[in-house]
Amino acid sequence: MSSPYSDRTCGKALLNRRGFLGETATGLGAIALTHLLSREGLMASGKALEIDPARPLRGRHPHFQPKAKNVLVLFCAGACSQLETWDYKPALLRLDGTPMPGGPAVTFQGPSGNLARPQYPFQARGQTGKMVSDMLPHLAKWTDELAFVHTLTSKSNTHGPAENFLSTGFALDGFPSIGAWTSYALGTENENLPAFVAIPDPRGIPQASVNNWGPGFLPAEFQGTPFNIRNPIDNLARPKSISARGDKAARAFLRQLQEEHLATNPGENQLSARIASYELAARMQLSVPEIMDLSTEPEHLLKSYGANDTGNKVKADFAKNCILARRLIENGVRFVQLFNGAYASGGALNWDGHNKLKTQYDVHAEIFDQAAAALLSDLQQRGLLDETLVVWCTEFGRMPMFQQGAQGRDHNPKGFTAWMTGAGIKRGVSYGRTDELGYEAVEHTSSIHDLHATILHLLGLDHEALTYRHNGIERRLTDVHGNVLKPLLA
Repeated sequence: MSSPYSDRTCGKALLNRRGFLGETATGLGAIALTHLLSREGLMASGKALEIDPARPLRGRHPHFQPKAKNVLVLFCAGACSQLETWDYKPALLRLDGTPMPGGPAVTFQGPSGNLARPQYPFQARGQTGKMVSDMLPHLAKWTDELAFVHTLTSKSNTHGPAENFLSTGFALDGFPSIGAWTSYALGTENENLPAFVAIPDPRGIPQASVNNWGPGFLPAEFQGTPFNIRNPIDNLARPKSISARGDKAARAFLRQLQEEHLATNPGENQLSARIASYELAARMQLSVPEIMDLSTEPEHLLKSYGANDTGNKVKADFAKNCILARRLIENGVRFVQLFNGAYASGGALNWDGHNKLKTQYDVHAEIFDQAAAALLSDLQQRGLLDETLVVWCTEFGRMPMFQQGAQGRDHNPKGFTAWMTGAGIKRGVSYGRTDELGYEAVEHTSSIHDLHATILHLLGLDHEALTYRHNGIERRLTDVHGNVLKPLLA
C-alpha cells in the first residue's frame, strides 16, 4: 500500500544534491545580507512601535542615521503663486495678454482670461544665477542655499483638501499630520515641551484648521500643540486663586494617588497616558512662558526680524512667531509648523490671489519676507541650520492666465514649487521643470508623497516602514506611494 505522501511534490527539489547545495548557498547569502542591513540600521520594518504610556514622547531611535534632528515647515497658506516667486517663465512676458494655446476654457472659479506676465520683476541671484522674483528680496538672497522642487502636484484644487494632502498625505479628513507621524516615530529630546508645535498666523488658523497638526488615528499625545505670540496655550496658566506652593502640593498628592492606583492596576495604559499628559502640562507651566518671553532677545535681533515694526502689527507679530519658532527648535522641539496666512478670505488674509493678486501680494510679502529670511539667518548663525531641515511649501500653485474679468490667478495643482534648506540638503539646485508657461510639470514630476518621503528620510525614517495599524490596514504617511528625492540630498 502506497504512502499517502508518496504523490506529493513538496520538498522533492531538496532531494536533488545540486539543488540542495544551490538553495543553501542562496539562503546563507540572504541571511548574511539581512544581518548586515540590520546592523547598519537599513532593514525596513513595518512593525508597530512600542510606546510606553507613561512616557509616550520619550526619545526613540530612527531606522538609520539621520541627517536632521528637527524640522521647521514654513507653510504659506492660500496657495502662493509659483509664477510670482520662484518659477521664472519668460514666455509669459512675450505672450502677456494673449489666450493660452490649448488652455482650459474654465478653471476652478470660472472662465479663463488671457495669459498674464509675472507681476514682479525677476533677477539672476547669487553664484547659481537662478532667476528669482523681486517680491521677496530678503529670501532671494538665500537662493544659493536652497534646493527647489518645481514640479510638485496635488490631488486637489480646493484649499481645505489640498492643505490636508500637504500636511497628512490624504485629501480626506482623519489622517495624521506629518508632525504627528514624526513625534510618534521619534519622540522628543525635551520633556518640558511638546514634541510638535504648530504656530498659526497672527491673522487666524489655516483653512483645514487643526487637521494640519492633528493626530488622526494615532494616539492623541502625538498631535501638535498650537500656540503663537498672540494666543498662548489654553488652560495652562495657574488660577490666580491658587498659590504656587499650594499648586505644587496638590500635584504631589495627586501623583501619589495615581501611583498607588497604578500599582494595583498595572495594566491600565490609558491612565498612564493621562498622567503623562498632566505631568507634561505641569512642566509646560514653567517652560512655555519662558520660551514665549522675547524680552531677553537683543534689540538688534528684533529689528532684523521686523519684530519691533510699530507701523505693521501683523508683520511684527509674525516676526515674533518666527523668533518663537527658533526658540522652540533651539530647545529641542522636534517638529515646528509655522504658518503664514489664515483661512479663505478672498485673498485678504492669505495668498489666495484671485482678484487683485499684485495688490494683495504686496501686503503678504511685506509680512513674510523679512522675518522668514531673518529666521534662516538666525538658525545659521547659531549652528542650528546644520541639524534642522527647513521646508517652504504651499498647498498648490496658480494658473498662468488671469481669471476672466479679474487681475488674479486661479488654483493650479498641476505644477508648483517648494524648497528645502538646512540639514542634509544640497545647496543651489533645482529639480524638475514645468512647461514654458508654468502650467504643469513636464520633467521629473513629483508628488507631495515624494516630499514627505524625503523629509522622513532626512530624519532617519524609512517612509515605507513607518506604519500604524488602523482598521485592519497598515497605514503610513505616504499611503502606497512616495520616492525620496535623492538629487536634493547632500
